[in-house]
Amino acid sequence: MNSILETHPTINWEALHDKFYRKEEFYTMEWEGINLSRYRVAGAPYGGPIAMIRDNSKILTLDNDEVKSIMYFYTSAGRLIHQFQWTHGKIIAMQWTDTENFVTVLDDGTVCIFDIHGEFSQFSLGREAKDNGVIDCIIWGSGLVVMTSNYRLIAVNNLDEPRPKLLADAKLTEKPHSWVVLQPQFTLSRSIEVLLAVGNTILVVDMSDVQDQLLNQGPFNKMCVSMDGKLLALFNGIGELWVISTDFQKNLSQYNTGSVVPPDQMVWCSTDTVLLYWTGYILMVGPFGDWIKYDYESPVYLIPEIDGVRIITNETCEFLQKVPESTESIFRIGSTTPGAILFDAYEQFVNKNPKADENIRMIKYELEDAVDTCIQAAGNEINIKNQKALLKAASFGKCFIEFYNSEKFVKMCQIIRVLNAIRFYEIGIPLTYAQYCRLTPEVLIDRLTNCYYHLLAIRICNYLEMNTERVVVHWACAKIKTFTDDEEILSKLIIDKLTTTNEGKPSLCYTEIAKEAYRSGMPKLATKLLDFESQAANQVPLLISMQEDELSLKKAIESGDTDLIYLVILHLHRKLPIADFFKIINEKPLACNLLEVYCKQQNLPLLKDFYYQADNKSDMAAILTNESYEEKDVMSRIEKLKTALKYYSEDKDRSFEVKSTDEHIRLLKIQEQLENKKGQDFLELSLSETIFKCLCLGITDTASVLRTEFRIPDKRFWWIKLKALVKTNDWDGLEKFSKQKSPIGYIPFIEECLKANAPQEASKYVEKCDADQRPALWQRIRGEQQQ
Repeated sequence: MNSILETHPTINWEALHDKFYRKEEFYTMEWEGINLSRYRVAGAPYGGPIAMIRDNSKILTLDNDEVKSIMYFYTSAGRLIHQFQWTHGKIIAMQWTDTENFVTVLDDGTVCIFDIHGEFSQFSLGREAKDNGVIDCIIWGSGLVVMTSNYRLIAVNNLDEPRPKLLADAKLTEKPHSWVVLQPQFTLSRSIEVLLAVGNTILVVDMSDVQDQLLNQGPFNKMCVSMDGKLLALFNGIGELWVISTDFQKNLSQYNTGSVVPPDQMVWCSTDTVLLYWTGYILMVGPFGDWIKYDYESPVYLIPEIDGVRIITNETCEFLQKVPESTESIFRIGSTTPGAILFDAYEQFVNKNPKADENIRMIKYELEDAVDTCIQAAGNEINIKNQKALLKAASFGKCFIEFYNSEKFVKMCQIIRVLNAIRFYEIGIPLTYAQYCRLTPEVLIDRLTNCYYHLLAIRICNYLEMNTERVVVHWACAKIKTFTDDEEILSKLIIDKLTTTNEGKPSLCYTEIAKEAYRSGMPKLATKLLDFESQAANQVPLLISMQEDELSLKKAIESGDTDLIYLVILHLHRKLPIADFFKIINEKPLACNLLEVYCKQQNLPLLKDFYYQADNKSDMAAILTNESYEEKDVMSRIEKLKTALKYYSEDKDRSFEVKSTDEHIRLLKIQEQLENKKGQDFLELSLSETIFKCLCLGITDTASVLRTEFRIPDKRFWWIKLKALVKTNDWDGLEKFSKQKSPIGYIPFIEECLKANAPQEASKYVEKCDADQRPALWQRIRGEQQQ
């Protein structure tokens, strides 16, 4: 019978107690002449890159090209990504972050962070680290802890926003035998905890406290924490591997390795087993003391992953993991699970064996579970032929299920296709299905983009129906950074590509690309790109920073966003000479209107300058009129009003303002005379109030002058005098005044008297009213008298 598998999966399985482990080769390394024993190595998780630099602590015979220290970045397939000469000082520790940035900690407390292409930033761990020097360091996905020469610990929780903090003093007098870090997400306090192997015990150090765990099985020369932060593996001085919980409450296993020499590396394989590497072999120890030994002739570097360990040698990249349950249930020798029977049925079907039908009937009630198992197992396979066989078996099983939802099948086919694409040796990312699910497609796309695999990233985005915007923007920025030809050629290339890629899709963020163009000394390209930006809020601030003053104002006005227009106007006012500022503003009516509104509330001097240069004398006069009210000195007030009167007089449409301003000036002069004569306040009074006060003070001649000069109507004057006589309780004068013919009638006399609580005086004027009004007036007066 012909096998539908390239090689049977169990051929490289090894049993460890009741579980199986497999070690599969991902790549034959492309690098040549690399001997890992000569290098310091750091590998990024999730199939990430490998960094290497010559190990200066070892005595080596150097080739001519190795005299200078070179930092190399390789893919997991051994393909060179980038290299650069190392000129930054002595490296104490180096490791990759979760975002695939490469972190190095130097002996002077400087932390350098590189991207995959060697561009870097740096920060200092502070005075404590600089003065005492760094002797050791542990770096994890998002932070680090260093140990200084005086054995103090300094922690950085977040490398994106580094804030070095000194941990509690453990009072060490010598370097610990070993130490590890419990990351904040794995501790109850949600803060960093450092485990120090001191003497025969372990000290737990956090921000404020040091706790002795009172152990006596030490000294522990090697320690490592499991990927989930729950388990701690300890290698002590007599060669025992001891596994306990990180809260020190459970003793889980103990195994004697037979070697008192600590391993060169000790890492967890997921959360199931511990791998110990000595020169020549790897020892994998299980939870029940079972072990598997793997011999290696060449040096080895171990990179722990969430579901296994990547093994890097001079020649190969391998992956060691526990066999996934779905894979084991199908391929384990003698397995009778539904998945195994379905796969066997499909194999019989391919070989035209009627036994296939018998197998399908055997699992007809478990067929859906069998199909799901085959789908899951396909995702866990690296071998493409085996993937196809499992997917075909699943598809074969689906045919016998009436209402099977094929969404899982389709999704797995997509994921497998993506994984196979990135595993290709030219890309060199040996990501497993479990790692892909944890990493997420979005992060994978970001990593491909950062490595300049833009075409592959776009194809994956399109295949998975994801937004390609970030990839396209990154491609354009990278093109600008690395392009050495004519700017016009680059401009055409980028704009053509962006408009083609963006056709029929939401608008790209052209601003980010324009920023990069401007930073790279290509202002023309930046300006062209901004023409395509649909979001004015992104477009205008960049135009401002590019010194494109008129264009930024034009775009802000086109957006209709008043806040943006004000942003540009205020920027131009701060930057330009006043004449140039007004020249630009005057060409834009909307900008003029908004500037006027702003100045009226915030900046009157600027408004006066604006009106002056625009020869807008009427509005200038209005400002002077308003300002005159703020003057305490009457002559200053009059001078401002005279200037305002002059401006109003030059506008034939402002006759009313001319008359009002002239009258105001004349009134002020009379009020000043009254103040000087009577020592009373008159300046802030209106014309009517001035007459009223004159009458109250008995200055009837001045009141008459005001009445005549300002042509006060009779009705208005009678009202003022009536109120003044009542106010001063001049009842005789009021009665005498009433004997004249009243233009306002006599009811106002009655009402004002009643308001002044003088009903007796009010009664004198009832008979002067019309006959039909008198009864009601008498009744009202009696009511007031009774009260």
